[in-house]
Amino acid sequence: MRNSFDLTPYRRSTVGFDRLFDLIENNARLQQSDNYPPYNIERLDEDRYRVTLAVAGFKADEIDITAQQNLLQITGRKAEIAESDRAQYLHLGIANRGFERRFELADFVRVERADLADGLLIVELVREVPDAMKPRKIAINGKGEVIDIAGDKNAA
Repeated sequence: MRNSFDLTPYRRSTVGFDRLFDLIENNARLQQSDNYPPYNIERLDEDRYRVTLAVAGFKADEIDITAQQNLLQITGRKAEIAESDRAQYLHLGIANRGFERRFELADFVRVERADLADGLLIVELVREVPDAMKPRKIAINGKGEVIDIAGDKNAA
């Protein structure tokens, strides 16, 4: 059975949420296609995340990580096993096929580092909101004083 979302009624009654609806529809479409390699997404802190992919059998030079604006793309390319080598296997259960996994990132999220150990690719992500985008309080009749949420006073 296929799970599909019809977001048409919401698109008609909202303004400016097109990107969000596109993300939901694309994610639903991709989830139905392939679940390889398996992965976890963890929230470590308010602004820190970790994506862990199970990439058994892949070496660091066979994996490519590309971070673009609002997109993290992880690609694995495995060399084909020669037919002469394949005959030596009694059971070939570890997937050696290539993969491409995409993760949509929120604004201001960047890749901090990536490590490969024990068959797990770990990608650390950090959200760094620019100071100009952080919430701040504006004093009324305060002669131009601006107080950020942390409590520091700045002259505007």
